[in-house]
Amino acid sequence: QVQLAESGGGLVQAGGSLRLSCAASGGTLSRYTMAWFRQAPGKEREFVSAIIWSSAYTPYADSVKGRFTISRDNAQNTVSLQMNSLKSEDTAVYYCAARLYLGHGWEYAGKYDTWGQGTQVTVSS
Repeated sequence: QVQLAESGGGLVQAGGSLRLSCAASGGTLSRYTMAWFRQAPGKEREFVSAIIWSSAYTPYADSVKGRFTISRDNAQNTVSLQMNSLKSEDTAVYYCAARLYLGHGWEYAGKYDTWGQGTQVTVSS
């Protein structure tokens, strides 16, 4: 089963940028739908973005649309999340998730069976 490891979190001022990476091992990433979720203190884990295994479709949550960009590098077996124009409400632990051949329901955390350990993103206002 694929294993995931996130990196790239940190502290940034509002309006700044961060790039998160998710490195996968033990599987061929192109067969997986990959997603980013986030969880702020006291809140439920929420969908941020996904990249669907069988297509170039990359859905985004409305709250990040136009600011965040998800991408996949199959050769490097990594998925990245470029986050621009960060806001204080983006502060959360960000998780990478994977599910083999997932074609629908990609916005639901329960659909994913593999998760990374999470990386903290803190945006100061």
